[in-house]
Amino acid sequence: MELPRQIVVGEKNIGQVGEFLRSLSNPKKVSIISGKNVKKIIGKEIDKSLKNSKITAVWHLAKSNQVKETATIQKKVKSTKSDIIIGLGGGRSVDIAKLCAFNLKKPFVSIPTSASHDGIASPFVSVRGDKPHSLVATAPLGVFVDLDIIKKAPRKLLASGCGDLMAKVTAVHDWELGRDKVGEYYGRYSANLASMSAEILIESAENFSKKNIDVRVIVEALISAGVASCIAGSSRPCSGAEHLFSHAIDHLEFGIGLHGEKCGIGS
Repeated sequence: MELPRQIVVGEKNIGQVGEFLRSLSNPKKVSIISGKNVKKIIGKEIDKSLKNSKITAVWHLAKSNQVKETATIQKKVKSTKSDIIIGLGGGRSVDIAKLCAFNLKKPFVSIPTSASHDGIASPFVSVRGDKPHSLVATAPLGVFVDLDIIKKAPRKLLASGCGDLMAKVTAVHDWELGRDKVGEYYGRYSANLASMSAEILIESAENFSKKNIDVRVIVEALISAGVASCIAGSSRPCSGAEHLFSHAIDHLEFGIGLHGEKCGIGS
């Protein structure tokens, strides 16, 4: 069972990321996998924080999560001999970093800039190619969140995160069916943790409709859901038929939609 060693959720704390990494494992060099826009917005502040903590940073900009591009980035990351691999950005950057860390047997740290899905704290990744949509990689050694950055992301990304949380309702019920019908292993603790993530969202729904969104609630619920998968050792508490619905939409190529949006509709 792999679980995050340290989780920090703060406000306007991106300038403390260097201190966070030092307290986590005191790395000398880190590889940061991110997107061009994210680096443009917060790259200087992160570089300054890392420099103050005497940590060397090597940036790798990802354009897509295609298998070929992921392999190219992994090769570049390997050549840096970094102590930690950081996923900074949305789902694409976090997933690529997670997979590279797994393949290179390096610690992975998640620094999400949006709250669009539960992959920010789970050991699972999604890549595009001939392989399955979801692959088992590594759980993050640490998760660092600046809520001020999350709040500035498009509202659509928060809606996607809410959709991915609603997926836990059907996912847990599907898991219960697997237990009852075919004797599948069922982890009550991880199932309850995933269900609670959705319940907290449902309880707060009335406030969300008034545009008084508590971003911390969504972020903490997504992290809890990711941890539930870590505890279960599988995606069962967080992924059921609604995720297959999402994959079917991808296969039929109806158009571009966020993962959480499709899972929410599937739920």
